[in-house]
Amino acid sequence: MIYKAKKDTRKNLIDMFRHMDDTMILSCLQGYMGDAWVDNIKNPKVAQVVVGVFVFYAGDCSLKEAEELLYNLPEYALIIVNTPEWKRKIETIYNNRAEKFKRYSFKKNPKYLDVNHIKSFLQRVPDGYELKRVNSYLAHSFSFQELSKDFTSQFQSIDDYLNKGIGYCILKDDKVICCASSYSVYDDGIEIEIDTHPLYRRKGLATIAASALILDCLNRGKYPSWDAANMESVKLAQKLGYVLEGAYDTYCVNNEKFK
Repeated sequence: MIYKAKKDTRKNLIDMFRHMDDTMILSCLQGYMGDAWVDNIKNPKVAQVVVGVFVFYAGDCSLKEAEELLYNLPEYALIIVNTPEWKRKIETIYNNRAEKFKRYSFKKNPKYLDVNHIKSFLQRVPDGYELKRVNSYLAHSFSFQELSKDFTSQFQSIDDYLNKGIGYCILKDDKVICCASSYSVYDDGIEIEIDTHPLYRRKGLATIAASALILDCLNRGKYPSWDAANMESVKLAQKLGYVLEGAYDTYCVNNEKFK
């Protein structure tokens, strides 16, 4: 049997996840968002962290509760583990239902982020476009929500997002067509989410919005963490100064396909 960990007990799981440096784990265990599940509330041996579509596991994967936790997924899930034993467990349970692919992590050190270099991109806003920090009006706007629900969906509400999160939009004709925002937050920073409307891609807009977001975070003493799902995102991160750490395995499980 598995149990949902209460917010005030999640910090007890930090040591179990100490070998995983994904900031979304901290977002959950520090009580900002997401859910944590365990085999035992008082003395957990295996645990699961869920933030949006991202799911992390740690602990003893040989326990029967580990298998129960592996079935405790959102309809669409991106599963991340860091040991061969957990990978074999996932591949055994899900077999051909889990698509394995690579994501890319970067060194989490602000020394690589040159403020003057990043500032230079803010001078490149094209004529007819406007860069703005996300405020209540923009966060509630249809164009912002239509661009990506992931900007606010991990938060309890849009107001919660405005209180805890941060974002920078690029507007065209008063509509949000690009945004760099906080997918999640933790004590020392955010995890970055960037989306651009398909009609406005390859214009450098994501670079501009990301630059504004990164600079704001650094000015506040917060770290703007970047994790890439593809090489296009890797190249953008490197353009801004991030240093690639390496690729890691991720398992995509889409249960909607198997209903």
